[in-house]
Amino acid sequence: MEVPVQRNAEAAPAVAECGELADPAFWRQPPQARLDAFARLRALGSPVYVPEGRGRGHWALLRHAEVQEASRLPKVFASAPGVTTPEPARWVRALFGDSMVNLDGADHARLRKVVQRAFTPRLLAAAEADVHAVAARIVDDILAERPEEFVSAVSSRLPLEVICNMMGIPERYRPEIADRVNHASENIGVERGLASRLRMPGRGLRALARMQRMVAAIGRERRRNPGDDLISALVCANVDGQALGARQLGAFFSLLMVAGVETTRNAITHGLSLLTDHPDQRDLLLGDFEAYADGAVDEMIRHSTPIIQFRRTVVAEHELGGRLFLPGEKVVLYYASANRDEAVFPDPDAFDIARSPNPHLGFGGGGPHFCLGAHLARVEMKALFRELLTRPVGLRAVGLPDLAGSNFDNRVRSLRFAFEAPDGA
Repeated sequence: MEVPVQRNAEAAPAVAECGELADPAFWRQPPQARLDAFARLRALGSPVYVPEGRGRGHWALLRHAEVQEASRLPKVFASAPGVTTPEPARWVRALFGDSMVNLDGADHARLRKVVQRAFTPRLLAAAEADVHAVAARIVDDILAERPEEFVSAVSSRLPLEVICNMMGIPERYRPEIADRVNHASENIGVERGLASRLRMPGRGLRALARMQRMVAAIGRERRRNPGDDLISALVCANVDGQALGARQLGAFFSLLMVAGVETTRNAITHGLSLLTDHPDQRDLLLGDFEAYADGAVDEMIRHSTPIIQFRRTVVAEHELGGRLFLPGEKVVLYYASANRDEAVFPDPDAFDIARSPNPHLGFGGGGPHFCLGAHLARVEMKALFRELLTRPVGLRAVGLPDLAGSNFDNRVRSLRFAFEAPDGA
């Protein structure tokens, strides 16, 4: 049955409203309870209105096709003024600069072009070789030291070390950067009350400010003495005479550290938990790692969906999902729901490393904002799980992941793990 076009919530009383998506308590529920709610909302067959108070609200895009279409229409569904909830304040954007994820059109294309040109084949080849070396070193360390907490010992180390090596961050800065990344991201999406909003500028933004000052100082030094690292490539003019200024470099570095480190660490952590909970899939992967590893990585990303949602602002009239969207309205792309869409993924709650095809939206729905780090994240995950699973002493998760309860990312605060005893021990 064709869904009638709806103009707005006020003009269409029959429109489904779902306030629970704006309630912090919803995101503190067990993961399956949230997924069940998404399934009920997808079954309604049209976007759902989510009131946020004071007459404001957003339209939830929950189905795979809707999220994908909106992602590929940036002239209709704009990233500016911000993709997070709440949107960044004007003074924050003025102070720290606009992150690439919050830009549209020519501004976004120009910045992305500078960054893409900096990722030369030589730099990427060196980064991939480094990934394998770092993964092997991390597993050497845990086999020697036998820690019990996975996030700090394993999953956060790999992306942080790889990105710092690629950027050319001196060793003396790295412990503080790791600490600042945690402070900058620890409360994102966890609460939406006034108290939390007041705390975040005090702690999270101070952490971002310190990171940006560090990278600005490194950028100034690399302009004088460039090397083979990514910062040098970004701050030294390319053939078009384009380079990043200090504030642009700081904004990109913050994005790379918070987004690149956090998302990959969470995907890795969920991956270990999934393989522990599904021993048949672990055995399948171990039986022929090279044949199944790429599929396993993509299924880990689909199943866990590290970024739960991104926000968009409607800037042009457009019909989507049976509704006519009008300029000024807000929509939220719920990747966590789209990645469980029954119309695209048979038995969507199953963890199936042989799933094919697997057109998940874990790196976005396509379009100009498709994740720049998608390839590197896949390489990191594959390299680490090769080391974790094919060494003589295997690993397993112990208990459930300690989730942050964020409405923004599927963040794991900690996960206990143990070493499997050898046969006969």
